[in-house]
Amino acid sequence: MKDLWDFVKIVDGVPRVNDEGALHEALDSILYQAVFEKDEMRKKASLAAIKEISKTHGVIPSSIQKLYEEMGRDYPGFTVPAINIRGLTYDVARAVFRKALELDVGAFIFEIARSEIGYTNQRPLEYAAVVTAAAFREGWRGPVFIQGDHFQFSRKNYEKSHEGESNYLRNLIKEAVDAEFYNIDIDASTLVDLSQKTVKEQQRPNFEKTGELSALIRTIEPMGVTISTGGEIGEIGGKNSTPEELRGFLDGFREVFKEQMGLSKISVQTGTTHGGVVLPDGTLAKVSIDFETLKTLSRLAREEYGLAGCVQHGASTLPEDAFDMFPKVGAAEIHLATGFQNIIYDSPSLPGAFREEAYEFIKREFADEKKAGQTEEQFIYNTRKKALGPMKKTFWDLPAEVKSRIMKELEERFGLLFRKLNVVGTKKFVQERISPEPVKKQIGLP
Repeated sequence: MKDLWDFVKIVDGVPRVNDEGALHEALDSILYQAVFEKDEMRKKASLAAIKEISKTHGVIPSSIQKLYEEMGRDYPGFTVPAINIRGLTYDVARAVFRKALELDVGAFIFEIARSEIGYTNQRPLEYAAVVTAAAFREGWRGPVFIQGDHFQFSRKNYEKSHEGESNYLRNLIKEAVDAEFYNIDIDASTLVDLSQKTVKEQQRPNFEKTGELSALIRTIEPMGVTISTGGEIGEIGGKNSTPEELRGFLDGFREVFKEQMGLSKISVQTGTTHGGVVLPDGTLAKVSIDFETLKTLSRLAREEYGLAGCVQHGASTLPEDAFDMFPKVGAAEIHLATGFQNIIYDSPSLPGAFREEAYEFIKREFADEKKAGQTEEQFIYNTRKKALGPMKKTFWDLPAEVKSRIMKELEERFGLLFRKLNVVGTKKFVQERISPEPVKKQIGLP
């Protein structure tokens, strides 16, 4: 089986392809070999080269900043879906691009959170290379928005060592930006100090750390790129956010962050929980979102601070009829993750023996994470995401016909979301506002 280096040579740090057609046809196996390459230096060189080759074919990792600046001036009536891919990343990304091409969608983001990078075993370079390769394979041309989601401070780690946890986030941001994540969501809401008397002082650790990391981003972003950054005021799963918290955070952020370009959006809590709330029988409880709060906070974010609006997390498991509401209340962005993972795990096309293997792995390796009073169904639902990293190759090795049927289910879901979030037909709108030049990257020899 041929690998990437049968088609590519590095000349002065730039990959040169000797047979473009053959490379495109062999891309699936080439990417597979790169992702599962055991030699770390060779793996990084292969992934970086694949990303660079995709860029020469019009697949450009980009910042969504200019679109969000316009949203802050004049809300266009759509909510941007941000899609977290935890498993079968290449196949799922291809399905996203296929549906986006079919429906002429330009406003959508691929993202991965700090926690997901760990338990899915996908470092930023791999994630960016796989997403851009999927775009190249499907014939996509134009900006591709890749985002670091929930680059979040762990309160437990921060209490042990302020500097240690801060350094971890700094290094993660540097790694992500180097991999061409030109959209970063900083989450220091976990550090909010409710013992303080005023809302602003409660938010101080949040806006100070968000300002500190935002300043770092401005020093490392490539020439010609303004990275879109987001902040967060309410840790998802807690009480609903308030106008006082939004103003306290953003006023404080303005005081500590002196750069011209600050945040482009802000994440708030309106009643959701990441992954949804699972009942004892394994089904999901109905969640009621406070859309009035989301509407009020998005309006304040735009009118008083020039932001694109508010971001809704933990939404992928909501009922279908909820998604129409997000554009109506002016939400700028919505984050979607667990619902796609659920489609993969619960698909009738996934072999029962495979699913059972994953669940047995979970019960064996994560038994100590089962909480008192939790049913086995609740435990598996809440923990099965952690099988995606250790079993990544096993998932990728599923028969092509099995993956194809699962991808059809996912494409239907992407189509529904694109329609309900009102992003169908936005490709020209986005490309008129964002016409990025590819950032040149030097590639080392494998």
